[in-house]
Amino acid sequence: MNPRRLVLATLALAVALTLTACGGNDTDAPAKGSEKASAAAQPLPSPSAPAADGGRPVIKLPSDVTHAFDWGTTGDPVKDAVLADTEQRIKAVDLAIAEQDPLHEAYRFYSEGTAAAGSQRYIQEFVDHKARTTGFTRFYDADVTVHEDGTAALVYCEDQSRAFNKFLETGKTDVTPVTKNSYVIYAATVRKNGNGVWVTERLSSQRGSARCRP
Repeated sequence: MNPRRLVLATLALAVALTLTACGGNDTDAPAKGSEKASAAAQPLPSPSAPAADGGRPVIKLPSDVTHAFDWGTTGDPVKDAVLADTEQRIKAVDLAIAEQDPLHEAYRFYSEGTAAAGSQRYIQEFVDHKARTTGFTRFYDADVTVHEDGTAALVYCEDQSRAFNKFLETGKTDVTPVTKNSYVIYAATVRKNGNGVWVTERLSSQRGSARCRP
């Protein structure tokens, strides 16, 4: 039994869930995938010094870590900004894993509160096991609802069927079989901060969602 991806995030109503998938032979392997924060998680401070490119971190991933964001554009500039910053948050977490840095400024630029705390613990799991992500991950079927209070709700799907763990000391990739649990639905609460960035504050996920399965 090997959890393919860590699913430990805070639900919108602060109810913590832990959902894992099985497969592979490395029982001590970290779970590769969706990071979640517990309801009791302590918020992380914002990064002290945003990186280059107009204040936004430069995110350059290893060549074997690729993503497809198949949700296009909505034609609404606010909703499109939410999706664009969500893409960067997702990439930033994989960058922190690749660089083995649980406090990497990139993901902290795009997340706050329990979402950031959950990402920190998720990245730390990879550091502890000397592992990182590899392969191709697809995101799709996004739905954004913008609220008058300056927040937005985002629901989207992830296809993890071609994404795996890679162990740094051996170079081995833990290839796991595709099951219904390879497909994950996410719900996020995002907020536009003072820098004009749509940061993720809360994040939840559930495996095997009928909405996300092919």
